[in-house]
Amino acid sequence: MTVPEIRPSFDDDATEGRKLAIICSKGNLDMAYPGLILGNAALGEGVETHLFFTFWGFDMITRSRMDDLKFTPVGNTATHMPMGLTPLPGMTTMATRQMRRSLAELDIPPVRDFLEQIVAAGGHLWACRLSADMNKLTEADLYEEVEGIISASDFIELTEGAQLLFI
Repeated sequence: MTVPEIRPSFDDDATEGRKLAIICSKGNLDMAYPGLILGNAALGEGVETHLFFTFWGFDMITRSRMDDLKFTPVGNTATHMPMGLTPLPGMTTMATRQMRRSLAELDIPPVRDFLEQIVAAGGHLWACRLSADMNKLTEADLYEEVEGIISASDFIELTEGAQLLFI
């Protein structure tokens, strides 16, 4: 099987038949948004979009956790904070609060609302079977718009020929 080469084009028909598969593997607040933003952008361009939530990314679609994702500056060199400050008590709370404020100022919705927008635009949300089993979670524990809990092999088959992003 040969996958066709995909080159950027600005023709109206350029997105016809295109697929994007995003694997969301991290559940920190700062790592939740890249997949959501890219998925939303792809949908806006008419690209069929599938998000697969695995390992810690499962927190993004777990009802009990999705509204309380944290941003921790400890060990994150991109926080631009003096290294001596990041492990202090309360820094995760402060960093999370600041990040939520910055996102809100840019009109970027909370994770739950962003997922809702993606589904409303035709995006597909899938949960990883292994992650569900490891965490002893069922579909009842997940965000209601998740289409199913599937294996990695099923996701690969479902998104055959898609561009793949691993986050």
